Amino acid sequence: MTSPIPLSVLDLAPVCEGSDVGTALGNCLDLARHVEALGYRRFWLAEHHNMPGIASAATAVLIAHVAAGTSRIRVGAGGIMLPNHSPLQVAEQFGTLAALHPGRIDLGVGRAPGTDQATARALRRYFEGADRFPDDVQELLSWFRAAVPGQAVRAVPGAGLEVPVWILGSSLFGAQLAAALGLPYAFASHFAPDAMEQALLLYHRQFQPSAQCPHPYVMLAVNVVAADTDAQARRLFTTPQQAFVNLRRGRSGLIPPPVDDIEACWTAEEKAGVERALACSVVGGPQAVARGLADFADRHRPDELIVVANLHDHQARKDSYRIAAQAWGLPAPE
Repeated sequence: MTSPIPLSVLDLAPVCEGSDVGTALGNCLDLARHVEALGYRRFWLAEHHNMPGIASAATAVLIAHVAAGTSRIRVGAGGIMLPNHSPLQVAEQFGTLAALHPGRIDLGVGRAPGTDQATARALRRYFEGADRFPDDVQELLSWFRAAVPGQAVRAVPGAGLEVPVWILGSSLFGAQLAAALGLPYAFASHFAPDAMEQALLLYHRQFQPSAQCPHPYVMLAVNVVAADTDAQARRLFTTPQQAFVNLRRGRSGLIPPPVDDIEACWTAEEKAGVERALACSVVGGPQAVARGLADFADRHRPDELIVVANLHDHQARKDSYRIAAQAWGLPAPE
């Protein structure tokens, strides 16, 4: 089948056990080129800090690297954690990216710090928390508008450039803000699915059209681990399962290799928590992935899916995205 729903990729530039940051960043660009050739629509990178297994902390810098090394795929932030930054600086960074790569840059913003509180304060010395997020978003949007005569401060580059802004979220707060501002909405269902259905209902019900987004537009995130067989995929999936257990234990580290017996890696309580967090996951061979993605799309009716395969082996990640693209019937670009 050929699906009308596009697929995109969310990458964390994973730093795996036995590897290093330089290799992770090289793999990130290699993966972007790979999924561009497969016909994925976007390649988004996420801002996280003080996490040894994630190399995408300087998100705008890495976006520049990936966009320069690709030619068609949209590249963006999924997202920039706005409480960590001055909205003007974000506008200048993404204005620069949009000037370098016209029509290819996306800016998703979230209100979580993407790290612990001590690191958040180190990032922004006058950190006020996430309460200012709606004001920061509106300020960010204002910097992208065309400057008017006599305007004392303007984003250069940035003012007058069309940089699509998305709201990211995993709660009702983000859904309501995206609806009120008439912005596209990306829900983090790949690790926090509990409020997904209610958030989507609120977003569609309260949506106010805007120049950027005349109609509601929702992208949902799904963990997709695809391999030649169901058994191989289940084994690969033990990597994100272990990573979540380690995170909940307060021991975030490098991305671990898969294991043969995941049951030996967690308690019953930890297993239940991980299964709940990773409930929006499609794991298996080509047929299982095709069926799982179709069932998810039919149930939740997103406008787009963004898929995540946070695996230890780089070739296994590339194979997973290839199998998923083929299973979904993704048309390769001309």
